[in-house]
Amino acid sequence: MVYLDRIYTRSGDQGETSLGDGSRVQKTSQRITASGAVDELNAAVGVARANAVDHIAVCLAEIQNTLFDLGADLCVPVTDSSATTSTGRITPEHIQALESTI
Repeated sequence: MVYLDRIYTRSGDQGETSLGDGSRVQKTSQRITASGAVDELNAAVGVARANAVDHIAVCLAEIQNTLFDLGADLCVPVTDSSATTSTGRITPEHIQALESTI
């Protein structure tokens, strides 16, 4: 068994956390709250998927993949320069597909 005596980020806490681009935000920010909610939802979908059969399991797997993409979008903020080159991973088509599945 592995025992972790000490875990250090070496960046200090100060109530902040790092995003995927290295920028720092408050741990209480809406972005971090949304990220946690997406992770919790993905875990719940995973439990449902583990108990699902056939096409329902396939639908839940697709939903989980979309939730991972949403988490990635939340992790990296859009900047002026990235807004022209990337629109994120979640598109209106993802939303339409989810609504159709429902």
